[in-house]
Amino acid sequence: MRRLPALALLLTLAACSGPPAPAPGSNRAPEPATTGPDIVELDIAQAQARMASGEFSSEALTRAYLARIDAIDRAGLNLRSVIETNPSALEDARALDAERAAGQLRGPLHGIPVLLKDNIDAVGMANSAGSLALAENRPGDDAYLVTRLREAGAVILGKTNLSEWANFRSTRSSSGWSSRGGQTRNPYVLDRNPCGSSAGTGSAIAASLATVGVGTETDGSIICPSAVNGLVGLKPTVGVVSRDGIIPISISQDTAGPMGRSVADVAALMNALAGIDEADPASHAAAGNLPPDYTASLDTGALAGKRLGVLRQAMGYHPGVDANVEASIEALRAAGAEVVDVRIDTLGQWGADELQVLLYEFKDGLNAYLAGREGVPGSLEALIDWNEANATKAMPWFGQERFLQAQAKGGLDSPDYLRARDRIRRLAGEDGLLKALDGDRLDAIIAPATSPAWPTDWINGDHFTGAGYGAAAVAGTPSLTVPSGNVQGLPIGLVFMGRPYSEPELLAMGYAFEQATKARNPPRYLPTLPL
Repeated sequence: MRRLPALALLLTLAACSGPPAPAPGSNRAPEPATTGPDIVELDIAQAQARMASGEFSSEALTRAYLARIDAIDRAGLNLRSVIETNPSALEDARALDAERAAGQLRGPLHGIPVLLKDNIDAVGMANSAGSLALAENRPGDDAYLVTRLREAGAVILGKTNLSEWANFRSTRSSSGWSSRGGQTRNPYVLDRNPCGSSAGTGSAIAASLATVGVGTETDGSIICPSAVNGLVGLKPTVGVVSRDGIIPISISQDTAGPMGRSVADVAALMNALAGIDEADPASHAAAGNLPPDYTASLDTGALAGKRLGVLRQAMGYHPGVDANVEASIEALRAAGAEVVDVRIDTLGQWGADELQVLLYEFKDGLNAYLAGREGVPGSLEALIDWNEANATKAMPWFGQERFLQAQAKGGLDSPDYLRARDRIRRLAGEDGLLKALDGDRLDAIIAPATSPAWPTDWINGDHFTGAGYGAAAVAGTPSLTVPSGNVQGLPIGLVFMGRPYSEPELLAMGYAFEQATKARNPPRYLPTLPL
């Protein structure tokens, strides 16, 4: 395909991006009046520069975010993305301001408010996975990643809503709904779904309720909500970010990762999240593979000379998405990349076995997490009983089919489990993503991250039509989604998938793509799509 001239390229990207932001007098909801710092679309570098100049403090910044949460998350637009705020957030911010005044800066996150998904242990708040059954699960210790965030100077602002149990309770759940937090809304179009399971983090960061946020993923739970909420999201190589203190699904695939409005913010947050945790068995392999600074690789020229493979097998489910991918390919070529078609011969062959692996690992991991926790059900079996006894409030829309399937499984020494685990690793990794990368001498594989957001439906569940991130999720390798435009005002993203520990390279390519296209637009808060 020929390279488009610069003007034609920009026009093509615009044509694939849907309607522009509405003019004054349209049905876009107005931004709420606030006092204090202007926090809408504020990035880490801007916040640091303004705190350094004395324009505002971390306390003022934190107070402004808390006020915005009250104004549009718990009232007004009622986004329902933040499930709980940290009662010590302002006190923590004041302490960090005192350190700044004394000339003691911890780094780029010093005084920056961060939101955590509500399946991550953080002292002072419940960790519930969105379930009323765990509403009183108050951990006595921070998750390892939270300890690292605090040491880096971040202010833990609060916890975000999620798909209950990270979307692993029912076969027909609604992403972004939990019995404890209700239904999170997509800030671009409010009756559309925010995807999940990191729905609250996606919605909250898109709506500027914190500077950056942390999500978790087993298969798509960072990439999908980032893409449909117009964010950058990074799913790291499994083991790069500790899983300690995270309510688990899968020891094979689980990871936490950063979500933000720019690649630079995601890279800066990654500096704090990534670290070797001796208690996490997957972390040992990451030793020696973590760069000192994930922001150091960011370069507008990073795509020059790169060879990328486009996974057309992950296309064909929506013409607007396909058109956007074609325009993105031309943008990548204009930035100096070579883009060729690539196939993953085993694509999707791991699906049935993956579910079996997750069922086994969920039961084992959840029972281990709950053991010894006070005031909450102590096992998966006890949770099933609690849900049945409290079905009216816990299961008003859908059931717990996945829980029942997992409870019926044996232990991780089961031959059926071991065979399925080894098979999916091979099909997605050695014979799948990695074979395609090596066979075609690629720096990364690209694909549409996922479909545009669908209308939220509690009766039938999610209307999910397609995605391109699955191979990296099952293989445990990194993936990065970057906003690439929109379809009728609904954001979509382009996902970059690479080899283990290639996060710096993916961030560099994603940054160059982001800067070349400037495809992200802020949320419009439309009540519904116009006819």
